Amino acid sequence: MRSMNGRTRTQRRLAAQLAAAVVAVLGNAAVQAQTVYRCEAQGKVAYSHEPCVGAKAVDTTPTQGLDKSSGVSRKGADVRRAEYDKVMGEALRPITGLDDQQRATLHRRFKLPHATKAECAWLDTRLSSHEASERNAKTPQALQSAQVALFESRQRYRELNC
Repeated sequence: MRSMNGRTRTQRRLAAQLAAAVVAVLGNAAVQAQTVYRCEAQGKVAYSHEPCVGAKAVDTTPTQGLDKSSGVSRKGADVRRAEYDKVMGEALRPITGLDDQQRATLHRRFKLPHATKAECAWLDTRLSSHEASERNAKTPQALQSAQVALFESRQRYRELNC
């Protein structure tokens, strides 16, 4: 049976469900772990959320252990939320065309001003280029130059909340 606007009830219901799913995924995008950097200075190692020259990014993905007595998976709320978001993201991927990381980035930058979003997108490519320069540096001077450029880009990325 068609309504006045030409859509059936089923079509309207499906459209409403799709819209609700998209809003839920964008509203509940996985909370991205803040990057932690390992810095070495004067023979001492320090870990910080602030980048330093020559810093190495550290993987801080939460572990998912099993309870020794029951064998049941012990997962915190943040891990369960990330798993849920991943499943929803995979379900909506054919519609949105975005993977998990792209969705999380989109969500994180959603409320940023347009100019800031544009600078963040530019920094995304710049960071990749600086990281490659650091990996491929042949001389100590080239390595130092690449590390300083990478540090400055990471610092700006953090300032903008990209």
